[in-house]
Order: sequence, then structure tokens, then C-alpha cells
Amino acid sequence: MIYSLLLMLGVGALAGVFGAILGIGGGMIITPILTLGMGLDIKYAIGASIIAVIATSSGSTIAYLKDEMLNLRVAMFLEIATTVGAVIGAVLTGLMHPTFLYFLFGALLVFTTYNMIRKLMGKGQDDQDAQADALATKLNLNGTYYDKALKKQVDYQVQNVPGGFIMMFGAGLASGLLGIGSGAFKVLAMDTIMHMPLKPSSATSNLMMGVTAAASAMVYFFNGSIKAGIAAPLAIGILLGALVGTRIMQHLKPRLIRMIFVPVMLYLGLQMIAKGFGVTI
Repeated sequence: MIYSLLLMLGVGALAGVFGAILGIGGGMIITPILTLGMGLDIKYAIGASIIAVIATSSGSTIAYLKDEMLNLRVAMFLEIATTVGAVIGAVLTGLMHPTFLYFLFGALLVFTTYNMIRKLMGKGQDDQDAQADALATKLNLNGTYYDKALKKQVDYQVQNVPGGFIMMFGAGLASGLLGIGSGAFKVLAMDTIMHMPLKPSSATSNLMMGVTAAASAMVYFFNGSIKAGIAAPLAIGILLGALVGTRIMQHLKPRLIRMIFVPVMLYLGLQMIAKGFGVTI
């Protein structure tokens, strides 16, 4: 019993650190570990992951708000699409076979890795000179933050707001189906489609994924997928890990964050796809 609690706390702390740094909420790490490493049924793993995502968001958002790293206006605007998608996804999840969920989860991770590799093969820096579109200017979505790694103030312009909005609906749908907070999709939407720098994209994603997860958590609670003995120690560990992760992230360069992201997500993605086909690697 004590060993299991300590293990859950450790897994949660690890997921909280990585989740806060990468803006993925920890759900992408927790679900594969619980299912592949500990043999837990994927339905209960997803339920625990939903709670974990809310915990990561709560811990990291406080720090990022204090340091003015996240873009609150972008978060609230895009959260409209993710919340609707999350509710629809949570309702549909009970109608889908676990094999499909494994494969979909793995495909999401591999897709995320591919986009990060593309960034690494490029010039390796965020495009901060992009011109804002008319809608972004009208909604006052452009922002600024102080980069502690570069030791300078960074102003950025937001582009392609409609494209980001559509992507966020898909992110919410993935969150409801997989219980992951879909932070990777959210980071990609802001970083790649809307051309926000990676750091505020990650910080803003941490806020948004908590709201998205909360929208679908009630559905998982009433269908019996959330087990307190699993979710509670994970949430405590994640809160502590997220607070540490927010401190670390602000001193890392965007290229290094992507370099951390790629091997972790690729390995977990391939594992989940193989699991969907009944193979353990």
C-alpha cells in the first residue's frame, strides 16, 4: 500500500515537471505509464489522467500568471472551442473500443513528435516578427513576455486566429476521448498555426488544458472511471512537480524544450500504437 502510494506520488511529480515545461499537462505521460507499466485498465487510467491534468494546470498556471508568461486573452478565446470539443469527446468515449483509443493516443504522440522535429530542423527559434492578422488585432490577442533565458523582453504577433480556433476544437475532442488535456495539440496550434513563441504557447496551454479537462471530468466521474485511490496521490505529486517545472521552463531555451519533447513523445507514441495492435515493446 505504502509502496503504491509512493510510486503514484513519484509518477505524478515526474509528469508534473514535464507537463509544466512542455505544456502537455502530464496526461500524455501518466496514461501510458499506468496502462503499459502498471497494467491498469485504460478507462481508469484516463479517469486518473483527467484529474492529473487539472492538477498540473492549477499548479503551473499560478506561477505563469505571476510571471506574466501566459496570454490570458488567447486562452479564454480559444477555450470556447476546446470546451465544446471536450464535452463531445467525453460522451463519445464510452462508445469506442480500447484498441482504437490506444492507436489514436499513439498517433497523436507521433504526430506531435513529427512537428517538433520539423521545428528543430528549421532555424530553431520562434518567429517573433510575424505580422498579426486583423482578427488578432481586433481581439487584442498579441502579447509580450520576459524571457529569462534570453534576458530580454519579447513582443509577439498572433496570426491565423480562425485556423487556431478550429485546431482547438480538435484538441478538445482529443481531450474528452483520451483524458490527456490535449496540451500537445494546443501547443502546436499556438506555436505552429498562430505563430506564438513556444514559451507563452506552453504556459497558455497549461491554463487551457485545466479548463478543458474540468469540462469532461464530471462525465468520467459519473461513469465510474475515476478511482480516488489512484487519482489523489497522482494529483498531489503533480502539483509539486508542476511548481518545480514552471521554474525550470523559464530558464530553458525553446530549442532545448523541443529536444526534450521529441524522444519522450516518440517512445511513448510507438508504445501505445504497438499496444493497440496487441504488442508490448
